[in-house]
Amino acid sequence: MRILITNDDGINAPGLAVLQAIAEEVAGPGGEIWTVAPAFEQSGVGHCISYSHPTMIAELGPRRFAAEGSPADCVLAGVHDVLVDQHPDLVLSGVNRGNNAGENTLYSGTIGGAMEAALQGLPAIALSQFIGPRTQVLDDPFDAAIHHGAALVRRLLEHGHWDEGAYRTFYNVNFPPCAAADVRGTRVTSQGFRDYTTFGVEPVQSPSGRRFLWVRGGRQHEPTGPGTDVTANVEGYISVTPMRADLTAHDILDSLRERLE
Repeated sequence: MRILITNDDGINAPGLAVLQAIAEEVAGPGGEIWTVAPAFEQSGVGHCISYSHPTMIAELGPRRFAAEGSPADCVLAGVHDVLVDQHPDLVLSGVNRGNNAGENTLYSGTIGGAMEAALQGLPAIALSQFIGPRTQVLDDPFDAAIHHGAALVRRLLEHGHWDEGAYRTFYNVNFPPCAAADVRGTRVTSQGFRDYTTFGVEPVQSPSGRRFLWVRGGRQHEPTGPGTDVTANVEGYISVTPMRADLTAHDILDSLRERLE
């Protein structure tokens, strides 16, 4: 199996090393792992692509490349340049340091990388490690991802829904904020929504007198409703959320047609 890996935390991020190990276990002794990851951190860029300027790419070692762009740029580079004659069988994005559950999904470069792979017609999984008080005291905060990641990916490859439609299904996986030994299982979930918090900005003034804005998040560790990803994670479960890039609100199409057409 040939696997392409990427992330949004950057080529030197610890989570990418975790993903490399997961990919190697999934691919097996005869497999190939190719890395195309951002040269610098790209957290929060979503599905951004560098449409208006070129992306520099550099080979750092065997099957290892860094690109000055977003995770989606890296997938494009991997598919259409690095592996143009030998497309990957699977694209993995992560392992993100921090959850990409709930509305965080919409901002996530980790999700953006997997989404781009799906748009390119490739099976794709995004993986993220929820961080919290119980992970901060561990020797490695990625403990749950390290011990459960490969098995979860293999189960998805075997039992997941891998359609080949216009907007292919891809998967968003979040490992709970606890030690691997405390993981209670896996739950298939919908995307939650933290109605108790939103992103905002905090203004600061630089020594030179200029005004800057820091983006700030909010509380992350409260449930978001039954059957949702955040709830599963805070209760100690790995969440698996099937996703597509189609943003159409299908549930209101017929009603809207009746009123507008």
